[in-house]
Amino acid sequence: MPDITMCSGKGCPVASKCYRFTATPSSYQSYFSSPPYDGKSCDMYWGDNQESIFQQLKDITDGKSNP
Repeated sequence: MPDITMCSGKGCPVASKCYRFTATPSSYQSYFSSPPYDGKSCDMYWGDNQESIFQQLKDITDGKSNP
């Protein structure tokens, strides 16, 4: 169950590579009221690279890594 705001992916060319679209929703899942893709880019895209960056930041704040 993802604890994120998911996306319908409507009109987004990268939806199939975005975790906000591909994750399996829970029965009480929240979604964006409209997809955040603006025709040029998406500030809410959550791909593999973003997950890696998130984990690195989490490790730093947990004292597991030095910047």
